[in-house]
Amino acid sequence: MRDVVVVGAGPNGLTAAVELARRGMSVELFEAKDTVGGGARTEELTLPGFHHDPCSSAHPTGIGSPAFRAMPLERYGLEWLHAELPLAHPFLDGTAAVLARSVGESAASLGPRDAGTYRRLMAPYLGKWDTLAADFLKVPWDGLPKDPVTLARFGLVGLPPASVLTRRFRDDRARTLISGLAAHVMAPLSTPATGAIALVFALAAHEVGWPLARGGSQRIADALAAYLRDLGGAIHTGVEVKRLDELPPARAYVFDTSPTALARIAGLGRAYEGFRYGAGAFKIDYALDGPVPWTAPEARRAGSVHLGSSSAEIGTALRAASVEGRAPEKPFLVTTQPTLVDPGRAPEGKHVYWAYGHVPNGFDGDLTDAVERQIERFAPGFRDLVLARAVAGPPELARRNANYVGGDIGCGAFTGLQTLLRPRPAYNPYGTAHPAVFLCSSAAWPGPGVHGMSGHNAAKAVWRRLRANR
Repeated sequence: MRDVVVVGAGPNGLTAAVELARRGMSVELFEAKDTVGGGARTEELTLPGFHHDPCSSAHPTGIGSPAFRAMPLERYGLEWLHAELPLAHPFLDGTAAVLARSVGESAASLGPRDAGTYRRLMAPYLGKWDTLAADFLKVPWDGLPKDPVTLARFGLVGLPPASVLTRRFRDDRARTLISGLAAHVMAPLSTPATGAIALVFALAAHEVGWPLARGGSQRIADALAAYLRDLGGAIHTGVEVKRLDELPPARAYVFDTSPTALARIAGLGRAYEGFRYGAGAFKIDYALDGPVPWTAPEARRAGSVHLGSSSAEIGTALRAASVEGRAPEKPFLVTTQPTLVDPGRAPEGKHVYWAYGHVPNGFDGDLTDAVERQIERFAPGFRDLVLARAVAGPPELARRNANYVGGDIGCGAFTGLQTLLRPRPAYNPYGTAHPAVFLCSSAAWPGPGVHGMSGHNAAKAVWRRLRANR
């Protein structure tokens, strides 16, 4: 009888397994793919020698994760690399707003009418990342906050929609930057708590950066797996679990899967029938003959680049994908250029680059032309550099990772109560109707991102249940 069996070796499943093994429990983990990783993988998707991240690449909440920071992952090969600028948001006039490590530099890029507003917005949280992240990423009612005053202040500013937060600014440069940060949740800018997401990403840039893992995101998963093995945990890859009785007997089963997959495997019937999946992603990985020819000089120094010419354009794209059920004509794009800081991920003189936009859940069309037209607006001549591309719409993303239902890389829509009470309203969001079955994926609070906190929080719930049973 094992103490715990974990299904799914994404960052959350691996983190949950590590946390429980550190508490002295016997842990066995099963993964359907031939390698661990989930949303943190690195593969040669285009040409030999070009190493791409099929999903996440820049990791502001990874380097800033309370769970990861408590682990000796650097001993297992994880090294963070920082670009000169964490993020650039270029405009059609050849200028850009930026998120720099310096608040002052970031504020200055927004123009004189909004520089002071940005400084005042960020000032209460500077130097407080550790306590704020710990409070924000845990279940809100699970114990007293470490810094209740800062958390309350953050909540008052961040819980309203991003569309409310942007009203603080007078010019559209600042509104566009904030809108692009909020758009990571793949929901309309009028969605509650999207202001908090924008603030978290902005604060992370100043406090911990938006780094990439040397060698690719796979290194994060590999470091977690190596640490787990050193703690005595066992990992089995290439094992697809279809029923609970296919697993070894254990006192608890922890699922790093979508809620609907958990219900199917564990025989919980319609337990999550009210759970909703959000807009899908359309992602393209590029092998390039040279660096992206950005018009804005700042974009040539940034690890990540957001593409949307205005806050209105970003809002229109988000509504089209998540509300109106159509692919946007000018998609908002999240892009990263890993070889800017990690040239070993491509042959000498070549580059890897990726971009994704938002599309309706399950979209089976081709957004390639719209994506590349959007890039060309800010980097004329981009198409001339393309050596190869690997295109993945929602069906392909779901094939690569079963958690991405309909291409939803966030594993759950940010809508209604589900925005804050993921996967459903419950005192213990990780527990299920089966007393020995738990959910630890990004479908549960605090949600998507390669930070392991859903797994960390779920592990606490499992440990408490098993301790009480003993």
